[in-house]
Amino acid sequence: MESDVKMPKEGPKDGKKVFKKLRTCSRTFFYILNREFGHLKELEERASDALAGGIMQEGHQCGMLWGASLAVGAEAYRKCKDKNQAISVAVHATKNIMDSFSEREHTINCRDITHCDFSSNLSMAKYFFTGRFLHCFNLAEQWAPEAIKSAIQGISESKSETSGECHSCASEVAKKMGASDEESIMVAGFAGGLGLSGAACGALAAAIWMKSLQWCREVTERSSMDNPYAKETLDTFYQYTNSNILCSQITGKQFENIEEHTGFINNSGCEELINVLSNS
Repeated sequence: MESDVKMPKEGPKDGKKVFKKLRTCSRTFFYILNREFGHLKELEERASDALAGGIMQEGHQCGMLWGASLAVGAEAYRKCKDKNQAISVAVHATKNIMDSFSEREHTINCRDITHCDFSSNLSMAKYFFTGRFLHCFNLAEQWAPEAIKSAIQGISESKSETSGECHSCASEVAKKMGASDEESIMVAGFAGGLGLSGAACGALAAAIWMKSLQWCREVTERSSMDNPYAKETLDTFYQYTNSNILCSQITGKQFENIEEHTGFINNSGCEELINVLSNS
């Protein structure tokens, strides 16, 4: 790995402003961390809109976490000597970010934070009418410096812990969908339900992001929230899993580390699901 990114003395103070401009939590944190690392990715950031609201507004892991994970994956790709190290670093840094977020919010899930079911117009109206949406803007402002600090620490700390072969279910899906080496590493931290948390499926999130990236290349400027490809992928996933979305329930496992997850993938774990998603 190249020399570490220097820790900022003060974090960004424009989280609310960026959120208001970009409009989704996932894109906001993808952008904020990319900016800190010095490598903005407008197309990839726009594609991350589809992960807002806990994966297409399904209420699972907060979009801020998905966006931040994509950014540390991109940084891991730039900093690491090979893909195995990059996957390990991306997963470790994602876990570090999630710990920071959970310490502040005592949850990682969008619905617990927003108290909103985005599929319900009534719930959406309540979210805005009660001013609960302001909590998300305040969270963006307050957590952004911590997110950057935890990302940099996670990348730095994990550089000496990498060992041997590493696989991520999310990266496997992305590769099968035609991702570049960089794109496949960008989603690596989604492994095992995002940072091996066992929550909503990281392979699903990777497939949705890849579909959104394809759509963004075809359609300029519009948010990938409008992307019909991603909706088709989500529907296909739910049909295959009988509407189960949690990694820990789909796999029957709670992965302790990237080595355990790699062994699972090497033993054809989730192979059929990966194929279903990549062909959706």
